[in-house]
Amino acid sequence: MTSLSASLVRGAVTSPFKHPGRPGATLPTDRLTLPAAPAAPGPLAAYRRICGFPAPESGPLPLTYPHVLAFPLAMRLMTGRDFPLPVVGLVHTWIEISSHRPVRSGEALEPTVYAAELTPHRRGTEVTMVTEARVGGELVWESRSGYLSRHATKGEAAAARVGEEAPKGEAGLKAEEAQAPELPAIAEWRLPGDLGRRYGAVSGDRNPIHLHPLTARLFGFPRAIAHGMWTVARCLAEADRQAGELRTVRAEFRSPVLLPATVTYAADPAGNAFALRSASGRVHLTGTVTRAH
Repeated sequence: MTSLSASLVRGAVTSPFKHPGRPGATLPTDRLTLPAAPAAPGPLAAYRRICGFPAPESGPLPLTYPHVLAFPLAMRLMTGRDFPLPVVGLVHTWIEISSHRPVRSGEALEPTVYAAELTPHRRGTEVTMVTEARVGGELVWESRSGYLSRHATKGEAAAARVGEEAPKGEAGLKAEEAQAPELPAIAEWRLPGDLGRRYGAVSGDRNPIHLHPLTARLFGFPRAIAHGMWTVARCLAEADRQAGELRTVRAEFRSPVLLPATVTYAADPAGNAFALRSASGRVHLTGTVTRAH
């Protein structure tokens, strides 16, 4: 986790010198890889506990865990000098995960991370980061994540000129409200105020917006917010209770969860679509899964 902390510091230093949206920006071509190694039992057990996954001594890794293992690589890449977007303020907007076969906790996993695509977005510029995990050269797991860098765009300027409301970004805690999916409530969770610090200790993601109200306010949030990847993992831990091994997930981060909070997990009867929402009806997360039967 030391390298991840170093990347966070480097990102804070280099971000002010990066200018998202400039013409001709390109992505680095580097592919960063960690040596093959099994997941450390202690951190894996701690991750299972905080996310609500069952804790068998031998069994498949949680579907989200290779992302956690590879996150230091992603941060190293995104905080490098040749990465065009500032990491400070970067918003995780969606993730797709595919497991080609179950990965056992004792298998030596080799993660690789690279930046795949840089695309214009109506709210700024979005980068797609890819993570691949191999066992003995076999691709067993992969994910794609979208990260949005908010900046002024022609679309927002045009909307302002005609008197329309410009889109609001998560960084200002004014994400657009999404209509609540018509999914029945399954469970209610009370999330403590220190959830961000506890998950940060397990995952290594100690972004200030998750740790404390004072540090969160520096980025426009009135209180600390839950990690998006915790919300996905917690929902998948619940979905995992239903029949059929989870093979893929697509999740969209809709609005932040301010801590402490009480949230409701909702899902369709088959367990193939899910959502996380607050008592007010605000939707924080939506997603779909496929299963191996």
